[in-house]
Amino acid sequence: MQLSHARRNSLITGIATLVVSGAATAALAIPQPAHNTEAVAPVAAVVADGKPAADQAQAGTAAAAAQQATQATQEAQAAQAKSEADATAQAQAQAAAQAQAEAQAEAEAKAQADAKAQADAAASRSQQRQDLSSYSGTPQQIAAQIVPAGQLQCFSNIVFRESSWNPLAVNASSGAYGLVQALPGSKMASAGADWRTNPVTQIKWGLNYMNTRYGSPCSAWSFWQAHHWY
Repeated sequence: MQLSHARRNSLITGIATLVVSGAATAALAIPQPAHNTEAVAPVAAVVADGKPAADQAQAGTAAAAAQQATQATQEAQAAQAKSEADATAQAQAQAAAQAQAEAQAEAEAKAQADAKAQADAAASRSQQRQDLSSYSGTPQQIAAQIVPAGQLQCFSNIVFRESSWNPLAVNASSGAYGLVQALPGSKMASAGADWRTNPVTQIKWGLNYMNTRYGSPCSAWSFWQAHHWY
């Protein structure tokens, strides 16, 4: 069946009206976004700088705890350093006190030793004076009182040939002095301060010299016989 031109246009217009009406109804059925800013406020409050607020709070707490831990560590290190410094200072003070005590003890010991040495020297001088005063007679008689009997003749042989028993004898060429012709004569000061005039001092020094250098007056006499000096 063929529709007339007017009928066909009327159908097309009706279909178009139905399409437009359906589209409008569909548009009304789609939920529209709310324009109230208060509705999105909670979301904005939860997110800041791209991180949730809870994460930021946790990060802040961790930072504060780290700072407190660092401060506690620094305080502990400072306390330990002070304790070590105090211990070092105390040890140094103790060492200094000990050193001072040892130095004082050494000084006291030295003073005691010096005092003893002086006392011994004084006693020795007193004994020497006493010994000197205990001998009497001629130089030969004094020698007989000092030199052992087995060595007396050898000792006498040397003294006779050196000084003829003269305690003031001086060798004109060498300057040797006294009974035993000590060279220099001042050597005899080790036996006594009166070595220049006292035959006792000279004989004691000469006997000690012969014993020390040759072993005995007889050994010294043997050397003298071979060399004409001793």
